[in-house]
Amino acid sequence: MARSSFYYYQKQLQVVDKYEEHKLLIKSIYHKHKGRLGYRRITLLLRQEGIIVNHKTVLRLMKSLGLKSLIRVKKYKSYKGEQGQIAPNVLSRAFKAERPNEKWATDITEFKVSGKKLYLSPVIDLFNQEIISYELSEHPSFNSVISMLHKALKKTGKPLLLHSDQGWQYQMKQYQQLLKQKGITQSMSRKGNCLDNAVIENFFGILKSELFYLKKYNSITELKSEIEQYISYYNNERIKLNLKGMSPIQYRAHYKSNL
Repeated sequence: MARSSFYYYQKQLQVVDKYEEHKLLIKSIYHKHKGRLGYRRITLLLRQEGIIVNHKTVLRLMKSLGLKSLIRVKKYKSYKGEQGQIAPNVLSRAFKAERPNEKWATDITEFKVSGKKLYLSPVIDLFNQEIISYELSEHPSFNSVISMLHKALKKTGKPLLLHSDQGWQYQMKQYQQLLKQKGITQSMSRKGNCLDNAVIENFFGILKSELFYLKKYNSITELKSEIEQYISYYNNERIKLNLKGMSPIQYRAHYKSNL
């Protein structure tokens, strides 16, 4: 080996990786959140630790570490034709809300484990994407939807708008009467327009990519327990770019502290 080459490689071995601390913290954040965070949210968390770094640099470092998020998947469809009265699309994709409990959205998604199914029926607040209430059941029953709605209504006495798709549960007379009694305006997506309920569709995509497809579940009981844990994590710890780097509950508390 030439003398110049020897000294060049010897010098390279002595060079300290200036991003070594960044990589260690990125790995720590990534694994703490079980691989659920992309480079933009990891950048926000780095800044909260006092480390100012460009999001493109974080993306490059994550690639060098082999860290990446997973892809979202499609959802369960509950539309079975017109079973009752169809409400107009009052929401009309106006997904932003000025205050908590002004606009809610609901839907149902399906999970399959070892030949069995589990259905999740949540209500999400469009103000901060917080899951207000939810029900888990092994059948897409009307009772689970009503139970979920009753739990949600205990958290607010204010008039609001509740949006859903045209699923048969939301067309039921009992469901619509309950909304009317509580002074809630019902809104429904247009037939075949999943983007009309994009916020809760997005939540289902996040839930499945960050939880359901990260491991193989052996039973519905195991999955149910982990979904309950995940929703708590989602509400309290999972930061969102459109919430100024805060979790849904942190964002709601921030809003109330500034009233």
